[in-house]
This record gives sequence, C-alpha cells and structure tokens, in this order.
Amino acid sequence: MNDTAKLQFNKEKLLALPLPAVGSRSTYHDTKAPGLQLRVSASGVKTFSMYRRTKGGGPERVTLGRFPAMTVEQARKAAAMVNAEIEDGANPAQAKRVLKGEPTLTEVFAEYGRRHGEKKQAWAADQQRFRDYLQPSLGKRKLATITRAMIARTLSDAEKTGKAVATVRNIRALASSIFGKAIEWGYVDANPAQGVTISGAKVSRDRFLRSDELPRFFQSLAEEQNETLRDYILLALLTGARRANLLAMRWTEVNLKESVWRIPNTKNGTPQNVTLSPEAVTILQARQDAAESGAVFVFPGSGESGHIEEPKKAVIRVMERAGIPYGRNIPDGVTLHDLRRTLGSWQAKTGASLAIIGKSLNHKSQQATAIYARLDLDPVRASVNTATAAMMEAGGMKDAAEVLPMPKRGKA
Repeated sequence: MNDTAKLQFNKEKLLALPLPAVGSRSTYHDTKAPGLQLRVSASGVKTFSMYRRTKGGGPERVTLGRFPAMTVEQARKAAAMVNAEIEDGANPAQAKRVLKGEPTLTEVFAEYGRRHGEKKQAWAADQQRFRDYLQPSLGKRKLATITRAMIARTLSDAEKTGKAVATVRNIRALASSIFGKAIEWGYVDANPAQGVTISGAKVSRDRFLRSDELPRFFQSLAEEQNETLRDYILLALLTGARRANLLAMRWTEVNLKESVWRIPNTKNGTPQNVTLSPEAVTILQARQDAAESGAVFVFPGSGESGHIEEPKKAVIRVMERAGIPYGRNIPDGVTLHDLRRTLGSWQAKTGASLAIIGKSLNHKSQQATAIYARLDLDPVRASVNTATAAMMEAGGMKDAAEVLPMPKRGKA
C-alpha cells in the first residue's frame, strides 16, 4: 500500500511525519513546488524526488536526495532545475546529470572510492590502474561523453606498451565497475566498457631467479642507494608476499619475537600468517631500530597512503645492474611478481610439497583448501628457511649481514 497526501513542506512537518506500516510506503506532495514529492519508507528513510510526465512520454521519477541531508529549499531548487530541463526536451536521466553537474570520470572515481572502492581489498591496485591508464586519456572527460571506442582505444594503448593481457583485463574490469556504479547512481544510462574485447590469451609464467642469477642479483641489490626500496625488494624475495600486502606492511602486524607477520586481509579474502626467516627478521629488526617513534608502516612513503606505492623503478635498476632482463614481455624477463615465484620455486627445489608451498604463499584452490587448513606454521617455516638458505648459498652469501651490508642507523 502506498498512501499519499499533500502539504506545504517545511522541516518541522517532515520530521514529524509518521512511519507507514511495514511493507508499505507513504508519499507526500509539496503544494509549493509542482512535482516535488517526499517518499517515506517503513524504516524511516525519507527521500525527495521529482515526479512528472515528460514531453511525449509517460510519467518519470528523478530521485533528488534524502531528507534531512537535503533541505526543503534545496529540494525545491533541484526540482525546479529538473523541471526546466524536462521542459527543454531532456529526458529524466539527462536532467539528473545536469542536476549533479555532469561529473568527469575522475570525479566519479573519487566518489566510487568513497562509496565502494575503499571497501575492496584490491583498492590500492585499482587506484594505480586508474592513475596510470584511465585518468591520462579519460579522466577529464564528462562521464556521459565517454564512448566504447574511447575505452577500447585506452585498452589498446595499454596493450601496445607491452602490458600483460591480465593487466589490460583488470583495467577494463575497473572501468566497467566504475560505470556500473555510475548507472546505479543515476549519472549515465549505459556502460561503454561492456562489449570491449581484448586480444590475446593469458599466459602462465614460470620465471624465477636461477642459481647463476642470484649472486648478481644480491650484489646489485647491495648497491641500491634507496634503503627503503632495497629492503622492500629483498623482503619480497624472502617472504614471497604479494606486492600490495608488502607495501602496506604495518609494524603492528609484525611479531619479531615469534618471527611471524600477520596479514589481516589478502587477495584471497583471508588473513595470512607469513613465516619470517632469520634473514627476514634481521632486516626488519634493523628497520625497526631506525624507524621514527610511532611509525606505522615498515616502508613509509610521502604519498597519501603513508607508505611507498611504486617500487618498479628500483626493481628495474637492480635487474639492469645485475644483467637480468626485466619485463613480462621481454624474452626471459623478470618482474617483481617473479620474486614471489622464486621463493616457491626454491621451496620445490629443496623438497617442499605443493601443500606446504601453497600454505606459505597463501595460494587458494578448492582441491587444496582442506589440506591447507590442517597445516600449521612449523613445516612451512622449515620449508621457507631451507629455501632461503639454499638461495643464499647459491648467491654466495653466508648470512643476512652479507646479503645487504647495513650501515648503523640511529632513530630519527
């Protein structure tokens, strides 16, 4: 049942409106602004809307905002704007875009973050994809002017620069998600990212640092001048952690006494206990001794996130000095993610089972989930420590101090 009534809207009257019965909704019409309505739900939500017939069409409703966040005067002004647009021949969706000021893709992405994206575990990766691929070509464009051809051109440009198929697909997925929410919020009527095809097939990689490369890798890493990025790259190798998790590593998550790093949220939607080898503990202890009082992140940065956000340039420097090709699409090229694969590969070389490797790297599959659930950290720790020792031996290193000669650093 939907009860209706007419009254001259003001704040006191609207606050005093009774709630309808469960399962029904009441609609009130403003006697001062033609077409302005307030709908009241049984849960107490009160929403302003504009309801009228379009020229040559049927009745249409345009949601304006919620009371009391939107005041009566604001609702009347918004209703007048919608009315004027419809009188000029615009459809309700176009009228609502005018009401909201025709936002750009960058503006909608900011709203996307506040209302949706920041809840996602992959939010940091989404921000990077938007910043690097969508914003340069499409960020300043009004949302309603972005076409499927523009989306396709942006993805094609990413492919031409050598980005992996998986990366391009993730860019398209982000664009589609942004437009999906924009449709839900009334900004646009269609999703231009839908139907855009991506050429190529996803290629499984099996690259990792080999025995003959490790001595050059460690030597080059020891020459890296940026201590924060140097430590980050080495811990990427020694922990096998995912890029985003390691970048956002917090001191509150690290237990050096127990040699465990507790990641509260991972890509798989589950927490993870990362076992820390003695070499990893040595690096973290040195960083903790040199950290500022009250430091939050293990790898602090100057950006909004508070931690370093892009280690790629440092990885390229290290690989170039070591004479190791860098890049997913370069023959025999190595990427940052391949350091994660290196730990797993060396675990396999030193006799670890697939279940142990999967547990240490937080891999997830339906077949292995039950096995992982029964594992504790003891065999995982033994496997990681054995693999780490094997890598160090292959690299000509004897202990953590020789991996990266650390100058003594006092607290800032």
